[in-house]
Amino acid sequence: MDLDLGQLRALSAAVSEGTFEAAARALHVTPSAVSQRLRALEVTTGRVLLVRSKPVRPTASGEVLLRLARQVELLAGDTLAELDAGEPGTGGVQALPVAVNADSLATWVLPALAPLAGAVCFDIHRDDEGRTAELLRSGAVVAAITTEPDPVAGCSVARLGAMRYRPVAAAARARQWFPDGPTAEALARAPVVAFDREDDLQHRYLRQRLPDPERALPQVPVHHVPSSADFLTAVRLGLGWGMVPELQCRPGGTDGDLVEIDPAGAVDVTLHWQQWKLRSPSLDRVATAITDAARRHLAQ
Repeated sequence: MDLDLGQLRALSAAVSEGTFEAAARALHVTPSAVSQRLRALEVTTGRVLLVRSKPVRPTASGEVLLRLARQVELLAGDTLAELDAGEPGTGGVQALPVAVNADSLATWVLPALAPLAGAVCFDIHRDDEGRTAELLRSGAVVAAITTEPDPVAGCSVARLGAMRYRPVAAAARARQWFPDGPTAEALARAPVVAFDREDDLQHRYLRQRLPDPERALPQVPVHHVPSSADFLTAVRLGLGWGMVPELQCRPGGTDGDLVEIDPAGAVDVTLHWQQWKLRSPSLDRVATAITDAARRHLAQ
């Protein structure tokens, strides 16, 4: 079976951009040309590769081809960069799709990546750290920060460290809700701020502190605020208490009005870096930047 590189590029662009029209603009061809290339790739492989929805999404077979397409793009970009070394202005910037959890993105990851901006164009996919590995499996990204310690097929894994979360509240709310400290009765009544319905950090803490969590947890009032910056703002404004990254509430930081409701109640989330097993200088530079920053900012 001979796979056409132009057809693989059309598959990658269609998934990245979401529609054939957007893919055509990215590839500087017509939507008809994109459709024809994808149809030809499906004929060659004998499989349906895309669900023609909005946005389009790969089938299980499409994910296998998408991984190949992204690997080819990565290697081709590195090769062109090597050919163009020493000839400024002749080459493009390498594009790397990477999955990052929201709290890492809001705290330590962007400063780590910033020095590489001239050599790498980042396509950052934000998702929960428990789900970013799925983006690796699907071929949507070439690397991910994830809680999954076992390597995804075709990937290497390195432990980064633990992101530490502390239960905090606005000072006035802490006095109002927890006058006698974080008692089981107070924790069962005080409102909570959660990132989204997949965010289990607050409930992890409560399960350790409530004598009958299965009965008490459904009664705890919860606000959902699906943005790291707005989550922190919601806690500061007194909507509820929440598990905030230590990196966002250290002394001397931007949140001096937050107080810990339980200094012994920290929860650690261990993060790992997973990336495709490819000899890619650009991907290796990103991995080095991430792991070096993790040593400085995460609990080891």
